[in-house]
Amino acid sequence: MAFNAVKFARRWLAFLPEGRRLELYPPWWMMRIKVLALENEWRHIRIRLPLTWASRNMGGSMFGGFQASLADPIAPLACSKVFPEFHVWTRHLSVDFVRPGISDMELRFDFPPEKEVEIREELARRGRSTPSFEYGLYDSQGRLCTKVVCVVAIRPPEYLKGVGSAAA
Repeated sequence: MAFNAVKFARRWLAFLPEGRRLELYPPWWMMRIKVLALENEWRHIRIRLPLTWASRNMGGSMFGGFQASLADPIAPLACSKVFPEFHVWTRHLSVDFVRPGISDMELRFDFPPEKEVEIREELARRGRSTPSFEYGLYDSQGRLCTKVVCVVAIRPPEYLKGVGSAAA
């Protein structure tokens, strides 16, 4: 059986606050992220991604891969907290590098209440939902550097059995 860092963190690091567990998640620990806000059951998230020698590209700005790696699971994680009875994953991720990130970056994600109501209605009606979330990474001056659009698949637990997932 392969090592699963997420399951390990849930079980053995449960005594730590959720924000600290995110900071210790191996890929993000190596990126040296800092959770600034993880509020309202994951509906308001702020994470600092520092510009370091490892994250800086040849042009002096932050590698896009660092930004995308941080941005990818944020919306699905938030959805899995809001809708814990469903399986959730990223269906599609679009990353638009609007301007170079030449300072530490701050990921800003908010889960709008109206979006939650819309998703709940669709889940009640169809048993599944595929919402889209837009958020971004901002530089130290508050300018949008990276626009992220994440489409999230929210499916009932039995859905994965039909597609032959490794989770089955």
